[in-house]
Amino acid sequence: MAAFHFELVSPEKHLFSGEVESVVAPGADGQFTVLKDHAPVMTTLKAGVVTVSGGEGKVEKLFVRGGFADVNASGFTILAETAIALSEIDVAKVDADIRNAREDISDAKSDEARLAASDKLAQLQELRAAIGG
Repeated sequence: MAAFHFELVSPEKHLFSGEVESVVAPGADGQFTVLKDHAPVMTTLKAGVVTVSGGEGKVEKLFVRGGFADVNASGFTILAETAIALSEIDVAKVDADIRNAREDISDAKSDEARLAASDKLAQLQELRAAIGG
């Protein structure tokens, strides 16, 4: 299979840069796969898993939440609001954070605090859904 250049960048760090065979990304209108010589496209991303397939069957999975995807003649670039390698996620910690966020919603003294806790819970649930189990 032919290779192309792919980069995934978040405000915190540069998560991936290299030659790949395919990338599956969670576009706003659904998942899409990019291969070499894909037609140019720019789209927003929703929360989900980016699956990067390299040579020799190597596969890397990264969770992204929000951002933009740009496919052009020079390759494919994802600028993500948040991104983390699935291999770096501590499932037990995510589960504990979800329980704490639910408690924060129950204990909130104001609508503003309740909304902030609800937003945090939604983000954690997106992450938990992406890692499965």
